[in-house]
Amino acid sequence: MSKILWTVFIIWLCGLFIAARADTFSLADGTSLTGDIVSFDDFGAKFRVADGSYSDRISWTRFSQDGLKQLSANPKIKPLVEPFMDLPASERLHKPEPKIGDVKGLEKILSHQSLLGALFSSSVGLFALMLIYAANIYAGFEIAVVRARPKVLVMGVAAVLPILGPIIFLSMPTKIEAAAVEPQTEGDPATFAVPGQAPLPDEIQVADASRPPSAAQAAGQIFQRGQFTFNRRFFETKFSGYFGVVRHGAEKNMALLVKTSSGQFIVERITRISSSDVHLEVVQGGAHREIMLPFAQILEIQLQPKAA
Repeated sequence: MSKILWTVFIIWLCGLFIAARADTFSLADGTSLTGDIVSFDDFGAKFRVADGSYSDRISWTRFSQDGLKQLSANPKIKPLVEPFMDLPASERLHKPEPKIGDVKGLEKILSHQSLLGALFSSSVGLFALMLIYAANIYAGFEIAVVRARPKVLVMGVAAVLPILGPIIFLSMPTKIEAAAVEPQTEGDPATFAVPGQAPLPDEIQVADASRPPSAAQAAGQIFQRGQFTFNRRFFETKFSGYFGVVRHGAEKNMALLVKTSSGQFIVERITRISSSDVHLEVVQGGAHREIMLPFAQILEIQLQPKAA
């Protein structure tokens, strides 16, 4: 019996000891909770109360400000309860105010420089100008080919006068170089000589286009504007042998000369013909080239024997 009494007495002393050690925390609803914290996390804590049982998890929001302050005495719990505490302004952590430096406005380059000056002041602008300059010189080369002008001259002018130089030569008409002939005596269209060919007789009879040439006329023929109508039918009828690459018969030893307002051409062959113009392969300076002559520009056509 005495052992039982002693056991009860020891349990009672332990309860008093636990109760003496347990902390009391006030809650937001006005009640209090007495016990020891056995576990805690971001959401709350669990307590062991005086009778030795364990409470449910009590969230931090259920504690009053005094209870939270009491809990914050534990360094491990303090970071978890601080977000729920109403700290005075003097205890709050003051963040330093951001320093705003002076912002310099963008420099307006165009207001101080011209467009050309701005292009020269940047690497991209210089590269663009070099491309434009190179395209300008190449345009001079192409214009020289189209307008039959000296390539060195046109490209040199384009290099000195960019843009303007190619425009000047492009506005000029195509240059047609005449074959080198000796001066013709005015009033005697049948007596001019051609280099590399035998001189013509003093008198050359003009043949009628409607009749084939006689043996006497085979020595040379002249067809002048006014006496003949130069058109597609005329060329196909009188010079049909000159449409091929190789000529045969009497036309093999005859030379065809075409006189225009810009000069005289030695015709090698007729390459194309239409209702308004004729394309001729001519010999100039020992080289062959193709030219286009409108019928309206042809003044005279001569058919002469080649020099032996």
